[in-house]
Amino acid sequence: MRVVRSAAELEDNLARAQSEALTAFGNSAVFVERYVDSPRHVEVQILSDGESTVHLYERDCSVQRRFQKVVEIAPSVGLPEELRDALLADAVRLTRAAA
Repeated sequence: MRVVRSAAELEDNLARAQSEALTAFGNSAVFVERYVDSPRHVEVQILSDGESTVHLYERDCSVQRRFQKVVEIAPSVGLPEELRDALLADAVRLTRAAA
């Protein structure tokens, strides 16, 4: 993973990432995505039997080390109620659509 903060850094960092991917995986394909500074990692727990789907609320998994969760906090602290409600409803709706 490499963070590119300016267009001038892109070419060199892309070449390095492709070289590392080729060495590690035998394939130089990489994903490029927007970097989000200070993100929050919030997950929704879903329970579904293919007919009924419910959420078991959310948890904040933002405390990470080397991209691995260290602590999970439930419920997510500081998440506005309107956002929590929309997040939970969307998670259920998406799960139902996938079933």
